[in-house]
Amino acid sequence: MKLYHNPRCRKSREGLCVLEEAGQNVEVVEYMKNPPSKAEMKDIVKKLGITAEQLVRKTEKIFKEEFKGKSLTEAQWIDAMIKYPNLIQRPILIKGDKAALGRPVEDIVALMNS
Repeated sequence: MKLYHNPRCRKSREGLCVLEEAGQNVEVVEYMKNPPSKAEMKDIVKKLGITAEQLVRKTEKIFKEEFKGKSLTEAQWIDAMIKYPNLIQRPILIKGDKAALGRPVEDIVALMNS
């Protein structure tokens, strides 16, 4: 399993804690330091079963300044999240061909136990 994690985010820390307490072997990717590639972002969105725009944090300052009210394509949203990784909702757990967004953390638990 792989967890896209931001240690500054409370929900992300909760997700990691749940995995660690369950004794799960998980690769932790601090995506603020190492943003996903375009191919990885496309794969994450596909595994989550959502649109790229649905993965964007709309409360972020950069969203309000640069993207609010704009209509972007899937590719443009993916490029935006790569350029500004703080726009990516977190945490994201990848397990095989599935993924879960840890909002709520129970979604990570459900994927972990599947």
